[in-house]
Amino acid sequence: MTIEVKKTKLAGVLLITPDIHTDVRGCNVTLYSKRMYEEQGINLEFVENKVSISKRNVLRGIHGDNDTWKLISCLSGTVFLAVVNCDESSPDFGTWESFTLSGDDFKQVLVPPKFGNGHLVISDSAVFHYQWSAYYDLNNQFSYKYNDPRFNINWPVKDPIVIGRDKP
Repeated sequence: MTIEVKKTKLAGVLLITPDIHTDVRGCNVTLYSKRMYEEQGINLEFVENKVSISKRNVLRGIHGDNDTWKLISCLSGTVFLAVVNCDESSPDFGTWESFTLSGDDFKQVLVPPKFGNGHLVISDSAVFHYQWSAYYDLNNQFSYKYNDPRFNINWPVKDPIVIGRDKP
């Protein structure tokens, strides 16, 4: 049981590929093992796991906070994930990178504090999974509109389904 860890163009954001064990029954994947992550120099404690289930063209985010690490994966279906540097004091504020996550390969993205993330479902439906290093607190969250012109994210859908704080 191992993971492959790659740096991305965003400082502190990592792309993680777990081993997938398959046989005639299907597959088995370890999404998180404290020991496995520590062997790769990732020393984090996760305190909450969250799942959102959405249909095609639903866009959630861009959200984050200044304290929480998030380990993000897609358990079923496919999502387009955008990760954005939301540290307004950083010279890299507004830089972003996108990832395609799916239940086919179980790739994960580790998102540090002060980065926001948003995801768009590009399959019929998707199960989005994320682990948090701190307990969720709505009052500690920041939000940016998915179409914020400072980011200019190239979402693969022109008119996504959004509600509440995600609406333009």
